[in-house]
Amino acid sequence: MFTGLVDDVGLIEHVADTPAGRELRITCGYPELADGESVAVNGACLTVREHGATVEGGSWFTVAAIETTLGRTTIGQWTAGQRVNLERAMRMGDRLGGHMVLGHVDDLGTVLRTTTAGDAWLVDVELPPRLRPLTVDKGSITINGVSLTVNEMLDTGVQLSIIEFTKRHTTLGELEAGHAVHVEADVLAKHVERLMTAYTAAQTATNTPARTGALTSEY
Repeated sequence: MFTGLVDDVGLIEHVADTPAGRELRITCGYPELADGESVAVNGACLTVREHGATVEGGSWFTVAAIETTLGRTTIGQWTAGQRVNLERAMRMGDRLGGHMVLGHVDDLGTVLRTTTAGDAWLVDVELPPRLRPLTVDKGSITINGVSLTVNEMLDTGVQLSIIEFTKRHTTLGELEAGHAVHVEADVLAKHVERLMTAYTAAQTATNTPARTGALTSEY
């Protein structure tokens, strides 16, 4: 479980295809890591396979993305020298400063345009049709591992308003029109959609109209 508050920006040092999957070696500023722990890399939850210290005093770790992960992320196109957003898994008792993020990328979005409006940097993102019903105005969405608030609903996606702090402390400031981004919809919206789909299907199967208004008791 993550919060979508990026706590470091890592640098990909090396990429290789291995029996474990597409392996990435990433340098970071984490003072201590443990093999087997989870780290969100641009919003994709990956497991630390190995870790160590760099000669400069920083840290490095390796992760591997399997075929399933490669099929729904941009990890297959990542190369050495690329910067990535990092977040370690939250601990019980931590502040939930963003929103509940699972680190399971739902699909890819596409940046349509970026514009500046006063002190705000606006990013319009086109979403796959299946994710559009899971977003609401001023609701939460995760883009490349960053918890963001939907500034405005668009016909084919969402508009995001990026503050200067987020632009400076994540890789979002590098986004340009045409870039693909990792999208994770709000998990609460996904559960509600799942429950309502099953409920609607049951009502349809029994030809029972869905109830509205206050709940009533029948004896």
